[in-house]
Amino acid sequence: MLSIIQAAGWPIWPLIACSILALALVFERFMALKTARVAPPQLLDEALAVSSRGVPAPDVVQQLAQNSTLGEVLASGLRTLHVHPGASEEELRAAVEGAGRAAAHKLEKYLSALATIASAAPLLGLLGTVIGMIEIFGSQGSGPTTGGGDPAQLAHGISIALYNTAFGLIVAIPALIFWRYFRARVDEYLLTLELSAEQFVRHLSRLRK
Repeated sequence: MLSIIQAAGWPIWPLIACSILALALVFERFMALKTARVAPPQLLDEALAVSSRGVPAPDVVQQLAQNSTLGEVLASGLRTLHVHPGASEEELRAAVEGAGRAAAHKLEKYLSALATIASAAPLLGLLGTVIGMIEIFGSQGSGPTTGGGDPAQLAHGISIALYNTAFGLIVAIPALIFWRYFRARVDEYLLTLELSAEQFVRHLSRLRK
């Protein structure tokens, strides 16, 4: 591996940095986007059951908020009723929607960075290819008139061109795949949060009455 990096020249170092960063982002998103940390399947039913006879105590609401991202959204409605027991349905909806926007921002964290790496890696590989081609033509132009240029310099330029092109694609393709996977997963979670929040707001509105 070290010999490949040495043969590829300095243009490959930005690609190596991108690959390390992409790997870290993918690992972080896999941990952050677990179902148990975002939207546990039974959490909405549990929240409805706990609040079926009245607004639960603040410690219960705090425990709900710490449960998951969905719990934070649902707890925002209960906190509104704690502060303003006579809150209208519009006020409850506004509080939950605000928490939902914050949750959406949290779920989409680092996805733009992963998309940037997927877009930039092929361009960095192309940059390495161009630099390799420049070295190739430079070796051809500076060689003796009786020969065809320095063979070692020619081989070095070719290795820079090919290795950087290949490595740029190796970094970009998995980054693009994981970005699309996480994007689809976030969209699914956002739909779940929206539907659950809407049902919970209607429940709180009936509870208030």
